Amino acid sequence: MSKVGILEKDMTWVNPGQFNMGSDAHYADEAPVRKVKVSGFWIDSTTVTNEQFAVFVDATGYKTIAERPLNPADFPGADPVLLVPGSLVFHMTKGPVDLRNIGNWWSYVPEACWRHPEGVGSEIEDRLDHPVVQVAYEDAEAYAAWAGKELPTEAEWEAAARGGLDGAAYVWGDELTPRGKIMAKTWQGDFPWRNKAKKKLARTAPVGSYPPNGFGLYDMAGNVWQWTTDWYVNHHPHKDTKSCCTLDNPRGPSMNASHDTQMPHIKIPRKVVKGGSFLCAPSYCRRYRPAARHAQMIDSGMSHIGFRCIKRTEKSTRE
Repeated sequence: MSKVGILEKDMTWVNPGQFNMGSDAHYADEAPVRKVKVSGFWIDSTTVTNEQFAVFVDATGYKTIAERPLNPADFPGADPVLLVPGSLVFHMTKGPVDLRNIGNWWSYVPEACWRHPEGVGSEIEDRLDHPVVQVAYEDAEAYAAWAGKELPTEAEWEAAARGGLDGAAYVWGDELTPRGKIMAKTWQGDFPWRNKAKKKLARTAPVGSYPPNGFGLYDMAGNVWQWTTDWYVNHHPHKDTKSCCTLDNPRGPSMNASHDTQMPHIKIPRKVVKGGSFLCAPSYCRRYRPAARHAQMIDSGMSHIGFRCIKRTEKSTRE
């Protein structure tokens, strides 16, 4: 696939308009619901795949953060064994564990990167149509710039994810499994030790494996979290905005305001990721919804985070 092929890859136009962003019915950082207006934009119909990311790397020689040497001075007191290139990888547990400790199912794996998502011995040759993972924010930005695109703001991403269903709980409506149908790649069973999905894949699924939303966009819920450009705070930045007012193309807070109250001792800035992933489950992480959001440190990727791009150009220029 050429760069031209990527630039002309299926993208969907999202019309300019207003919608109700956020939710007052779920996690606190999604509140309050407020009126938001976004300009029109093109957005990738799927998340960026391993195949597409490989074209970028082959063309540029780019090295992701997970592939670069670590500077011991940046990690005072760290175990020298861990000061090698790598990334965070999910692993199933042998049985029920304390869900308050994510260390029970996440571990730093040397040499884990986008080419080897679970470390040495894991390959992507049979996953070329899966979303690329183990990409940090800087990596996603680099790809987007090379492709002549950008990453979406949180508001743009959520407007696209809703697919015209303003106020609905899920991308597809108000029922998690309408008529018993599984609508997204999420965890089916007891997290993190038992997955009951009938057609489960160990981790991600090929992009487009589940029905698209009302705009024709795939995997706006589940499969992998997706980077946005907004810095994270544990409430929406315009929390005190009057309900009568409409926010025009909001861009979120400053980097200095970014923090995660769940990890106050770690001062690395965080971006908002959206959409949930294959690890989200009713018993643990109900973030497979358009309003849901999560904090992700910008200096690392994980085995359940990917991205998609947008283009802020007029619709007429692509028709």
